[in-house]
Amino acid sequence: MTKYTVLPVDTAVLKELRSVDDAGRPCAPYLATSDDEGSPLRCCLRSITPGERIALVSYAPLRRWTAMRGVDPGAYDEQGPVFIHADACDGFTPGEAYPLARPGALRIVRRYDARGHIAGGRLLEIPADAATAFDAALDDAFNDPDVVLVHVRALEYGCFHFEVRRPLAEG
Repeated sequence: MTKYTVLPVDTAVLKELRSVDDAGRPCAPYLATSDDEGSPLRCCLRSITPGERIALVSYAPLRRWTAMRGVDPGAYDEQGPVFIHADACDGFTPGEAYPLARPGALRIVRRYDARGHIAGGRLLEIPADAATAFDAALDDAFNDPDVVLVHVRALEYGCFHFEVRRPLAEG
């Protein structure tokens, strides 16, 4: 069981991205081929299967998060490519394991403070026991009281995989 709640791209944001992406380009759906197979979908946090109707869109997760909070990420604002289903899908249901956690894959666990500024990060090579490794990396991130948000990204391309927010205090 995962210790932290993994957040995919929000369904309301997906609806917007399926029209116009965060770079202002219209969505251009296509049928996935074997070249796309295994690439991560950020709507449902699973790998692409050939024949699915998908789109590659530009997404700015930090920009959207800071806009909701009325803060300016400044130079830390960035956007990058992500795959999504071109049509609504079943989404992601948090479960027993962290998504897209292939052993040997390299991930960056990037930390952000309440202003949306980078507050550190670390490299994580996913071991066979991915849940324990992700839990430890996220524990380490949230041990810093200034960290309120973590993005998990691929090392190779820097692509956003998913988000984790500071857990609410138990009361």
